[in-house]
Amino acid sequence: MRAGAAFAISVLLLAAATAQPAHAEKLIVSVSNHRVTVTPNYSGEELVLFGSVEKDAGTPANRSYNLVVTVAGPRADMVTRRKERKFGIWINTDSRQFLQVPAYLAIFSNRPIDAIASPEVQRRQQLGMNNVVLTQRVGTDYADVVPSDPFRAAFVRLRMEHGLYRESSSAVTFLTPTLFRTGITLPAEVPIGTYTVDIKLFADGQFVTRAETAFEIVKVGFEQFVATNARQHGFVYGLATIAMALMTGWMASIVFKKD
Repeated sequence: MRAGAAFAISVLLLAAATAQPAHAEKLIVSVSNHRVTVTPNYSGEELVLFGSVEKDAGTPANRSYNLVVTVAGPRADMVTRRKERKFGIWINTDSRQFLQVPAYLAIFSNRPIDAIASPEVQRRQQLGMNNVVLTQRVGTDYADVVPSDPFRAAFVRLRMEHGLYRESSSAVTFLTPTLFRTGITLPAEVPIGTYTVDIKLFADGQFVTRAETAFEIVKVGFEQFVATNARQHGFVYGLATIAMALMTGWMASIVFKKD
């Protein structure tokens, strides 16, 4: 009987211990605009992410923090092609399909990733461009590959050249030991859709807690009308586009016709 009671007490103590939060902090975050509208004269925008670390009575007063912010745009399948020069012309010789990868990806931190966490923690938490999972179709398999893979490296490089992938180790600023901000730059060719913002807090090289928020990029006006009809009435939209092209060509031939 005593053994059973002792076992029951041990189970209750273990349950109470595991029920306690693993960390004493939590993040409070928000973005300056949760809905970005794209108009015909849209040339890009910068949102501001701001937030604070909320401590409790058990948090050391002098504890210092690091932050990694990952902004991921709508996901889609994409293809990277390798070109080679043969017989004087450039032709596609090989390709690799990337499956449901972010169309936009930005990774911001207040310090270099290597100074925030160990390589193991970086891989586990997907910190930095080299550790973000970019699933590929490799033959009949589906997998992520090493960062030095030529197709992966080319894919990331091309997205960076267009401003759609970016990484900065000084983009997050701590205004006070617990108050922070960062700017999220959106280029002119930013994709339409929902964007997730994942904020991860670290201290002493270890993951502490995380928070998430989101914003949406939408088209308005005539661009939204065209996009909606192209998506919902593709066949009719195609016929209308052909008719407009023929009409434009016919009018141009009349305007520039030589007597």
